[in-house]
Amino acid sequence: MDIYAFPPIAAILDAAYGALTALSAALEPIAGSAASAAAVILVTLLIRALLIPVGVSQAKAEQTRARLAPKLRELQKRHKKNPERLQRETMQLYKDENTSPFAGCLPVLLQAPVVGILYTLFLRTDIAGHANELLAHDLFGASLGTSLVHMLFAGPFSLPTLLVYLALIAIVIVVAEITRRVFRPAPVDDSPLSSPGMLRMMSALHYLTAVFAVFVPLAAALYLTVTVAWTLVQRVVLRRRYPLPVTASPAR
Repeated sequence: MDIYAFPPIAAILDAAYGALTALSAALEPIAGSAASAAAVILVTLLIRALLIPVGVSQAKAEQTRARLAPKLRELQKRHKKNPERLQRETMQLYKDENTSPFAGCLPVLLQAPVVGILYTLFLRTDIAGHANELLAHDLFGASLGTSLVHMLFAGPFSLPTLLVYLALIAIVIVVAEITRRVFRPAPVDDSPLSSPGMLRMMSALHYLTAVFAVFVPLAAALYLTVTVAWTLVQRVVLRRRYPLPVTASPAR
């Protein structure tokens, strides 16, 4: 059974296809053969702009968690032998502060369907029963419907595709490195999250987008690249607006 033939899903894909092709056609006089790539970039910017209020909520939640960190450490010390009591007290603390330990996860969840739709639009040869003309579009000669992994292992080899992907991956890695350095979490004494192994793993997660990008069609990789760049700029701006509390250094 083809899940994409299910009427509600087919209707969503067809609507997204129609919107993207219309935007691409409008941009063609300006962007030429890269019109579809430009459309993907514009859609990404629009989505990220719509998610700015959610980003503000995420920054506020991060500020709140940093402020509550000393209280949480105190609860952990006080109830370390009683996990059930610790869980109740922790949830009560979040409730009293009108926040949640999962606050800030919404942007990731909201973007997942968009990446899924873009992935599908540039993967399937037909959309809702008609030919998918988006697969004929490219960016600097690299097909928007081809992934780097597919090109390398299934062919045909395309130098433009390789070069475009290398440029996008380089951007993602640079952004990840800046993000890792600027937003490095402060170590917490006696916390398993501050162990060297855990810190290395958390640092490695910044580069997960670069790994994911090589497996998805170029259009989706383009979406991911614009997204991570926007996210970095937005976090820098919001961190200045909602700074984290400064932890006093212990007296020596």
